[in-house]
Amino acid sequence: MTSGQATASARASGSDPASVSVAARASTRASVPASASAPTSDPASASASAPVPVSAPAPDPVRSAADPGSGRDAILRAARRAFTQRPYAEVTIRGIAADAGVSPSLVVKHFGRKEELFNTVADFGPAAEELLDAPLATLGRHLVVTLVSRRRERQSDPLLRVVFSLGNRDERSLLRDRFHEQVTDALTARLHGRERALRAELIAGHLLGLGATLSLHRDGAGADATPEHIADLYAPALQSLIDG
Repeated sequence: MTSGQATASARASGSDPASVSVAARASTRASVPASASAPTSDPASASASAPVPVSAPAPDPVRSAADPGSGRDAILRAARRAFTQRPYAEVTIRGIAADAGVSPSLVVKHFGRKEELFNTVADFGPAAEELLDAPLATLGRHLVVTLVSRRRERQSDPLLRVVFSLGNRDERSLLRDRFHEQVTDALTARLHGRERALRAELIAGHLLGLGATLSLHRDGAGADATPEHIADLYAPALQSLIDG
């Protein structure tokens, strides 16, 4: 049948000739593990069919200003959730990769084996160095401003993950041990006066409480307040413990 005959037939039946055209459908790309091989297209069938327009790939959701395309920060966030909420034996590289939106091979590239990734999650040293990097006279304010700023920049709390390890007797207890050593003990060593260890523990508790409060009220008044304004209200209690 010719195109003229098709149009005539469509008009005779009361149909709109424009509806006779067929719209091409774009295939939705599905993410697969890095180990899976992509299907090979048939050259013969490809040449026989009309070209299908392919839409531009969506932006990578794990990219940020602090993590320009590497996916490292997203992997760390996923690993912290996994290791603090489930026993070590139940956590897998593939599961962390799926939660982070990356391939398992990228996790291995950045962190190596699961044991090495866990050790990274259990390391509070870099966060403690940044939090304690201020003179004692202004340390209370510095602690609050730094904690709130880093939460917002990195979309995760630098200390709060230790709370999820409480009561667990598996490898997650290492998080508590590292927290005591790298945060509480390091703070104790900086303080002067009596009951330094007790004051350091109370300061650490204040910081964990602040992180928990901001997480609980994620869309509350604290979300609109600047780190400096939160420090105006919260830091005096910390500073009184620092001064002794």
